[in-house]
Amino acid sequence: MSSDQESDSNPDILPFVRRPLARTPPHSGVTESRSPLRLGLLAGAGEFPIRFARGAREAGHYVYALGIGGMASADLAQDCDEFRYAPLARIGKAIRLFRKANVQRIVMAGKIEKTVLFHPFRWLRLMPDWRTLHMWYRYARENKKDDTLLLAVIREFERDGFVFDSALKYCPELLVKHGFLTQRRPSAAQWKDIRFGWDLAREMGRLDIGQTVVVNDTAVIAVEAIEGTDRCIRRAGELCRRGGFTVVKVAKPQQDMRFDVPTIGIETIKTMHESGGKVLAIESGMTIIISPEDVAELADKFGISIVAVNADELALMAAA
Repeated sequence: MSSDQESDSNPDILPFVRRPLARTPPHSGVTESRSPLRLGLLAGAGEFPIRFARGAREAGHYVYALGIGGMASADLAQDCDEFRYAPLARIGKAIRLFRKANVQRIVMAGKIEKTVLFHPFRWLRLMPDWRTLHMWYRYARENKKDDTLLLAVIREFERDGFVFDSALKYCPELLVKHGFLTQRRPSAAQWKDIRFGWDLAREMGRLDIGQTVVVNDTAVIAVEAIEGTDRCIRRAGELCRRGGFTVVKVAKPQQDMRFDVPTIGIETIKTMHESGGKVLAIESGMTIIISPEDVAELADKFGISIVAVNADELALMAAA
């Protein structure tokens, strides 16, 4: 039996159906930015899918979520109208479920662990369906960069008429604003490291390698690749035993806001503290911050400086 014909009783995709939240009543004084929609959520790991689902439902939208098996948090179910787990390599199954649910738009949120593509016997582990194989060989043959793979997924869904939106269209408040997020400010030497690391991180993004560069005393300690930000920071801690390094995380110059938007949260700060990092520089208006008040409070406790800046500002500082 093909994966697209599997019964919905499959334990990997058992549904969680939640009572709808009370929607915002007419004339309540709350401005609705758009009419309520049936939104499909493709959810990976982390807190971002939960925050998106919560914000979208509070805005009046219906959220039907497919959590990637082995990655999406079980806690996501509590913030969706309907929730199912779906295997990573079953795009045909996901398309069928979204069509059955009559979703009008789809969003991606959360981290997809790309390392699963490099496990031994990956095809036996993943058991891809026909639509996944079509996507892989039609749209992702040239390379396996993040943008290539995620755009390939979108293009396969688009063959069935689905439209993808940025999750931030529905929860723009998650984007970090410009300025200092903590009491501690970078020193002059640390500002020099921020400026030094910024252009390098942008270039790594342009090449679609990663979003994060770790710098100390204008030397590159670590560059993020497939392992992700936290493991990049841990590696920097192993290589820079004295600590005090600066983490620079920026969006790609060609950033598609529908996926892979730079994201930080509590775990980022914990990892920096454990590894010896002292400054986190992020791009204002282009970086998602989960629980900003909690992040700032923990950073202050650990003596870590967080600053949200932009390229123009750094260029002016360098010219001054």
